[in-house]
Amino acid sequence: MDNGQVNRGSGDRMGGANLPALRGHNEALLLDLLRGAGPAGLGRSELAARTGLTPQAVSKITARLGAEGLVAEAGRAASTGGKPRTLLRLVPEARYAVGVHLDRDELRAVRVDLTGRVVAEVGGPLDFGAGPEVAVQVVEAAVREVARGAGAGAGPVALVGVGVAAPGPLDHWAGVMGRVTGFPEWEGFALREVLEGRVGVPVVLDKDTNAGAAAAAAGFGAGGFGAGFGSGSGAAVYVHVGTGLGAGLWLGGGVYRGARSAAGEFGHQVLRLDGPACRCGGRGCAEVLCLGAVARGDLHEAARILGEGVANLVALLDVDRVWLGGRVVAAAPDVFVAGVRGVLGGRLAPGVAPRVAPRVAPPVGPVVELAEVGVAEGAAELALASLFGRAG
Repeated sequence: MDNGQVNRGSGDRMGGANLPALRGHNEALLLDLLRGAGPAGLGRSELAARTGLTPQAVSKITARLGAEGLVAEAGRAASTGGKPRTLLRLVPEARYAVGVHLDRDELRAVRVDLTGRVVAEVGGPLDFGAGPEVAVQVVEAAVREVARGAGAGAGPVALVGVGVAAPGPLDHWAGVMGRVTGFPEWEGFALREVLEGRVGVPVVLDKDTNAGAAAAAAGFGAGGFGAGFGSGSGAAVYVHVGTGLGAGLWLGGGVYRGARSAAGEFGHQVLRLDGPACRCGGRGCAEVLCLGAVARGDLHEAARILGEGVANLVALLDVDRVWLGGRVVAAAPDVFVAGVRGVLGGRLAPGVAPRVAPRVAPPVGPVVELAEVGVAEGAAELALASLFGRAG
């Protein structure tokens, strides 16, 4: 249907999901600090020192957050001569977010707690070419399934929101799909608005590569939020090889999307003039060359082509880290990591070489490593971003 309109259906809006809005920046700032502190927590004096807020303001804010179930006591710190300090921690299970990876041929949805730990997931095939109406029904069903609480007869849990990661191009700010390569019927479809009407909670729409960058930068592992770039100034790129080839940019402490949400169209840089035709209409694009090599079973050549594209990006942006992800990489991780490192080693300036984590001081090249988790987790992180005062 035109203009993003679909039948909303007769399903009920998701109960228990319309939560009172938090009161502003300071609440989000404290929640973000508590998230980073983990189960050990932080004392009110530490929170005041790190935020510049007065102890009285911190006490009032944390009392409100405690009343909303978001913050709880984590015990007491050892005494240094006075009264032992009460430590506060984030309550992971107080709220949840759902992340959906809407790929060209499959869908994966996860529910994460406030630390980013996956507590439920579903997945299955999806025909992206069947059109937006069919896809919306599949996404809605997946969101409802993962948002259902444990136990017989359990209702939906309290959701902060839903993040949907889809193939680009798309308009992140408007929540509208663009002319996805090979799927022109998606152009102009207001996916965010339609899904919000179906599930009744805020929805964030972004490119799959941007979601991958958000997850990698947050440092997610099996246990949730970890020691990634976070809100720091590190520069990095997430490169995704799956049904397409793309990149998500992490610059200046957040996902860099560009003025029109068009940044990261990595797969359509031309590597071979007059090369094979690409489905974008160009010729010799990195995507058609890399995926063509994958289709032939020549993974070493695919890794070399990917490395050439990554080397161009590294030379342009001088990033600190390159994360590799997507199903093609996951099927042969050693081949792709080694291949990209090998090309970078030959392309970087003399004395500069790609390195292996942990990070060491310059002058060395960027870390090249596997992304630890998938795009769906990153989509959930984007849905959580506003709760922690981040742009996502």
